Amino acid sequence: MSRPRIPIGTSGSISFIVRGKTRVEARARYRDWDGQTRLIQATASSRPAAEVALKRKLAERNAFQPVDTTLTPTVRSLRWSTTGWPTSTWKPGARRRRGSTTSATSIGWCCPRSRASPLREIGVARCDALLKQLGSGSYSSAKRPRTVLRQSFALAVRHEVLVRNPIDNVSRLHKPKRTPTALTATEVNAIRAVIRAWEQSAGASGPNPDGQRGQIVEVMLGTSARIGEVLAIRRRDLDLTTTPATLRICGTVISERGVGTYRQGHPTTDRSNRVIALPSFTAEALRRRLAIMADHSLDALVFRSREGTPLTTANVRRQLRKVLGDAGVEGVTPHMFRRTVATVLNEQASLNLASELLGHTDPRVMIEHYIRRSEQVNPLTAELLDAEFARDNDE
Repeated sequence: MSRPRIPIGTSGSISFIVRGKTRVEARARYRDWDGQTRLIQATASSRPAAEVALKRKLAERNAFQPVDTTLTPTVRSLRWSTTGWPTSTWKPGARRRRGSTTSATSIGWCCPRSRASPLREIGVARCDALLKQLGSGSYSSAKRPRTVLRQSFALAVRHEVLVRNPIDNVSRLHKPKRTPTALTATEVNAIRAVIRAWEQSAGASGPNPDGQRGQIVEVMLGTSARIGEVLAIRRRDLDLTTTPATLRICGTVISERGVGTYRQGHPTTDRSNRVIALPSFTAEALRRRLAIMADHSLDALVFRSREGTPLTTANVRRQLRKVLGDAGVEGVTPHMFRRTVATVLNEQASLNLASELLGHTDPRVMIEHYIRRSEQVNPLTAELLDAEFARDNDE
């Protein structure tokens, strides 16, 4: 175990006084936060033990110095598991992403050749050079390491190991502009036809398709739910007896390394908990699904494997990509159906309605990532300008 270090408020050095044959007293003068200098002492059976006991006392007197911190200016790596970071509050996906990124972007990364730069040597220039090097490949290659490094250095600042966070002054990362893509009604019907033809054809090997893939697509089109949320639907979450039928989104399916695939009892965000009125085509697809389910328990997953286990989002994406790719339809992902629904609702109703259905708290996320921009300006502008500035007939 590392020895506690002397806090900043300590003045002078540690002195030792032998008290008998088995007791050693360690002393040091400490300037408290009220400005008064006081003599602090600790006694133990040996000189090293007395020094450790005194340093622990001094650390406890320092109101702004963490007692159990392992961070020092000479540390060569910041890892969440050794710095007391509250990783238990992270969701499994965030814990997996940040953990893998942290192991790859330790502080030693700021000096790629030595891979062992002490914390006190890390500055803005070194961090800036690292992120520029990573960003030369792609924006995402630099974005996540930048986030992890910012949080790591912020932890060091809070522990008073660094005076400032060097990531605050690095160059801005330039994110490439992307236009959200959405499907048209014609393209949606073509996708439906391809999936229906695949499900009706007998496979060369293995069991025949049971209709789940097409029904999953209908649910995504009728709810804008994420693929994990769709796979987490249970029988108890559905009410198909009302008009319109309703669906409660209250969970998601995730795959965690070392744990496996399971249903998480809450969706991505708190706003994602919502009850959705279902269009007729989605309600009908779910009725067909429930009619062939052998498990009638309320907690039974509507979409699952033949062994009764949750489907993985990766397998659903891969199978959808293969089925559509074999028919010459490329670039369609489950999230594209979510963007399609957002675009339709924005064009036919309002941005706020689309944001409410998708479970977003900030409409700006919709504008940037989900809604396909239309170049057509509302023709109402021509009517308004005509009413205000039209020429007189006698001119």
